Amino acid sequence: MNKTVKIAIALIVCLLVGYSASVVTRPSVETWYPTIVKPIFNPPNWIFMPMWTLLYILMAVAVGLVWDKIKEQNETVKKALAFFLIQLTLNAIWSYLFFGLKNPMLALIEIALLWLMIYETYLKFIKINKIAGYLLIPYLAWVAFAAILNASIWWLNR
Repeated sequence: MNKTVKIAIALIVCLLVGYSASVVTRPSVETWYPTIVKPIFNPPNWIFMPMWTLLYILMAVAVGLVWDKIKEQNETVKKALAFFLIQLTLNAIWSYLFFGLKNPMLALIEIALLWLMIYETYLKFIKINKIAGYLLIPYLAWVAFAAILNASIWWLNR
């Protein structure tokens, strides 16, 4: 399997995770989310879909680049891919906790764990392929911002 096919498979997986999270998110964005107090720096709702789409694309390219090195660095790549899958699962769970359960406190705890797992994935990716690691930096930054936003929403609505 060549690098392009691996990136394409990763893209499908990442976008499916994003889509599944949006299924949980969408009803609450139309009902519950407008009723809660949000901080002044809360972005407009329309920004989230294109931002997450871009992040999932960057993640897919990163994981494809790492996966492409599996023959040269088998154990290291397997470990990195395992961390990637764990953080991707946590990514989907956050939407369920925040929007599905409408529980910003539980989501805040989970997003802290998510950020740490993304950071660990970044550390593993950068050792295998520098570009793959760099592609995760916008994701790390966005999830850090999302954590601050999540914490603010929890604080304002406790």
